[in-house]
Amino acid sequence: MTQILLSEEKISQANQALGALATELAKAIVGQPQVINEVLIGLLCEAHVLIEGVPGLGKTLLVKALGKTFDGLMRRIQFTPDLMPSDVIGNTFFDAATSKFVTRQGPVFANLLLADEINRAPAKTQAALLEAMQERQVTLEGNSIALPHPFMVLATQNPIEQEGTYPLPEAQLDRFLLKIRIDYPSAAEEAAMTRQVTDRSTGADLQVSQVNTLMRPETIVALQNCVAHVAVDERVLEYAVAIVRATRDTPGLTCGAGPRGSIALIRAGRALALKEGRGYVIPDDIKAVALPALRHRVTPAAEAEIEGLTADHLLTALLDKVPAPRT
Repeated sequence: MTQILLSEEKISQANQALGALATELAKAIVGQPQVINEVLIGLLCEAHVLIEGVPGLGKTLLVKALGKTFDGLMRRIQFTPDLMPSDVIGNTFFDAATSKFVTRQGPVFANLLLADEINRAPAKTQAALLEAMQERQVTLEGNSIALPHPFMVLATQNPIEQEGTYPLPEAQLDRFLLKIRIDYPSAAEEAAMTRQVTDRSTGADLQVSQVNTLMRPETIVALQNCVAHVAVDERVLEYAVAIVRATRDTPGLTCGAGPRGSIALIRAGRALALKEGRGYVIPDDIKAVALPALRHRVTPAAEAEIEGLTADHLLTALLDKVPAPRT
């Protein structure tokens, strides 16, 4: 039997806080409730998120709105082919005025880092983020400097324009807890977006000015600590592991997910459970987060791609075959 580790009061408080965050994000992002939900899961896990979508769907706007909801330090890096690692993590230089070496910290020293169009920078610049994403620290001239807490990287990329881009290496993709896909809005949502942008405004974009700041970084850390105490029954954990192991021998996939896939399912499942007002994870939580947690950790075979099958198609079919515990 699952043991509840959080009090009903804490669960209720966390649920209300997360509902308020989602409401504020919805002021800037018209529609896309699933995307907002998945970004909040990443925030609750203090994990990194890769957001993919065609231009104009609000990827950058979403991250800006998230940064506005809490009183932390947000910075943005526009990745370009000439971006250098020092432009990301900083560097040490000799100051002639003081005759001393001075360390300049780069924009990575933030609570929320927006890596815009991350696949436009070469591999060595992308790799500059690896230590920061995995170890929560940066090494400059042999000195390790801890990053602020909480620390989260939200990276964006365009899936259709590949000319002049550098695909993210598998090692870096594996550092992202979730890969979120933003699709086109519905007709009603697009009409509402158009109305909101053009109503008594000379601009052409949605704004985050109406988004209110609700909490401090310390409150975000407290919510993250609550997620760490969400109970996971052993059968639910085994279900998550079974899903990941099934990706390694599923027809149509040449490469399955590694152990980080199982860990990602449990972490994201805990966050979803808390957001739904529960202090325990159910199998449906694991199933709900499986696509964003695993789609970037598997590789479809060439023959599957020729047939038009994507990672999402293959994972959806796999989820239907792996039995979930129901008692």
